[in-house]
Amino acid sequence: MGVAKDERLALCSLFDELGPEAPTLCTGWRTRDLAAHLVLREHRPDAAPGILLSPLAGHTQRVQDNYAARPWSELVGSVRSGPPRFWPTAFGPLDEIVNGPEFLVHHEDVRRAQPDWAPRDPDPRRDATALASIRRIGRLAFRRSPVGVVLLTPAGAEVTAKRGPNPVTITGEPVELLFYAFGRDAVHVSFEGDKSALDGVSRGL
Repeated sequence: MGVAKDERLALCSLFDELGPEAPTLCTGWRTRDLAAHLVLREHRPDAAPGILLSPLAGHTQRVQDNYAARPWSELVGSVRSGPPRFWPTAFGPLDEIVNGPEFLVHHEDVRRAQPDWAPRDPDPRRDATALASIRRIGRLAFRRSPVGVVLLTPAGAEVTAKRGPNPVTITGEPVELLFYAFGRDAVHVSFEGDKSALDGVSRGL
């Protein structure tokens, strides 16, 4: 299996363990809401655009709420089974590109919202997926930052996410950097740069 399928199944196992009302790091969402979001994005092309486009968000929210009202085992089963065959991400390579980082981040959203969480041990495939995603979305994630941002792994991989004055270097394992780029704070990273520059870093998709 690829990282996308591994993270999907691991997240679903965690859903089974925690139930529908466990906290997540997605603001305002319990596990039920996150599961409903994941089903919506793979089954409702009419509602998926509202995830990114605010004028369509009302319809998206109504559809998501309807999914969230389903029995928990049914909802988790829909996440686990994935999209229908005609869905673009049913194609393996595209699944890895799109769903690898999606399920990796949302798996961590649930893991890290629980007490006493700790980073998982490094994994070459998972780290490669995270690093590839950082290279694709880094500039978008840090586009509003008024200072330069360089992302650096302990192994020496480097991504210039934002060119600008007083650059800040953020160092961490690839999954930690990806999670930070997505706007999460429950991360293990270190910062190097002027204090005024550190205070100015902004990110999030």
